[in-house]
Amino acid sequence: MRSSVGALNGDGSILSELSANLKRVAATNTGDRDAARRRESLRRHYGRIRGEFRSRWSLYYYKRIQNRLCDIVEPGSKVLDIGCGTGELLSALRPSVGVGVDINDGFTCEATRRHESLQFIQMPGEHVDQLGIKFDYVIVSQTLEEIYDLQALFSAIQSVCHARTRVIIVECSKLWQPLLRVLEWFRLKRVTPEQNWIPSDEIDHLLRLSGLETIRSFAMTPAPFYIPLLSVFMNRVVANLPVLQHLGLNSVTVARSVDPKTLEKSRPKSVSIVIAARNESGHLRRLLDRIPHFAPEQEVIFVEGNSTDDTWEEMQRILADYRGPLSIKVMQQDGKGKGDAVRKGFAAATGDVLMILDADISVPPEELPMFFNALADGRGEFINGSRMVYMMDKKAMRFLNLLGNKTFGSIFTFLLSQRFRDTLCGTKVLTRSDYEKIARNRSYFGDFDPFGDFDLLFGAARSNLKIVDVPVHYKARTYGETNISRFRHGLILLRMCVFAARKIKFV
Repeated sequence: MRSSVGALNGDGSILSELSANLKRVAATNTGDRDAARRRESLRRHYGRIRGEFRSRWSLYYYKRIQNRLCDIVEPGSKVLDIGCGTGELLSALRPSVGVGVDINDGFTCEATRRHESLQFIQMPGEHVDQLGIKFDYVIVSQTLEEIYDLQALFSAIQSVCHARTRVIIVECSKLWQPLLRVLEWFRLKRVTPEQNWIPSDEIDHLLRLSGLETIRSFAMTPAPFYIPLLSVFMNRVVANLPVLQHLGLNSVTVARSVDPKTLEKSRPKSVSIVIAARNESGHLRRLLDRIPHFAPEQEVIFVEGNSTDDTWEEMQRILADYRGPLSIKVMQQDGKGKGDAVRKGFAAATGDVLMILDADISVPPEELPMFFNALADGRGEFINGSRMVYMMDKKAMRFLNLLGNKTFGSIFTFLLSQRFRDTLCGTKVLTRSDYEKIARNRSYFGDFDPFGDFDLLFGAARSNLKIVDVPVHYKARTYGETNISRFRHGLILLRMCVFAARKIKFV
């Protein structure tokens, strides 16, 4: 098997490992005869293509895909592009280590000539397990329809995934098939070979069979041709509206590995529980006494926020008196709002897992192990508390608050393309490494959230973390009054949703 090799940038050890594996790949049998015949047919088809890989009319269309994937893939990552063509997409993603594979040696040779800092290999996608290295992102853009054995492809992709790898699949909608055939007939589009028929739910099913799980999916590009103003409106607005979104030419699926062997290696050992408290003196000692021991190392970080009662003094007394198994820290925030207090607590935390727990004991601390286990067992990567499942105390939440929480849950499900029942429950859990990634990208949204809940949820969605709700039993507070104003804070939250819609959904 022929390979086209450029000077791979990044870690030299990765280059050495990949080069050694390529020798073994070259000697590998092509496997199933039907699969080999299918690949040979595709090689002959694309070998007949002359000149530029893409026609002029389609440049805008491909640019939309490129820009959307650049928004998902973090620059400086290790990226594998399956069906890389001549390498423009892989190069645009700015990887630290970039490897493209394609069955057509003409494409890989041309890609190597154009992008010398990347590596391109003539190889079927079903054989990428033979590369022997792990990637942060695996891209399969408009290639899935041509693969002979999709389960073999996904199984091979599983082998190059680590616990935080994201698999990004771009496919064409069959609703557009008649128009695409007309464009081919008029020579406005290159002719495509015979393709698989793969509904989106079938992709989800095949991913699950191979130890992969869909995080989110969305449609895009109902207007693949560039028409000033109209194309922007159609692709940014219409493409994301309910029902109308199915008119998009493309759909994008973002998935992750849920293979137990991959997840076991990253099981966390230590936990930091951040408790922001303003006028909560009467709750703190009882709250601390009720926190269970569920990880080898646990610390509790109290952050006092400009209280008018003796909350700060009570924290200091607790620090002096406590003799239990937990490590205790107390501090005062410099700014205002729960979001600022949580960020200060996270900055001082030492645990592998970061937790937020409200000081009013509205969420029983005895339920924290459920959050930890959901994260540690790989059920999700951002664990969000939901108060909308179990019965709650009669005075725990007023009707307008309940209505607002349900409304924001629906808004977030629409905006982030992941399921939400409750967005404002104070209990949220994620790993330190994922929080640091969210913090690094905070400038994308700006410091706009005084509560901290939306800041984390928007950041988690932008980082393509798997967000999972864990139901909690919501209790009425027994001391003091809530710090939330239904109407004033509700308007702030609504403005934040509108702002995030422009940054996440309508792009």
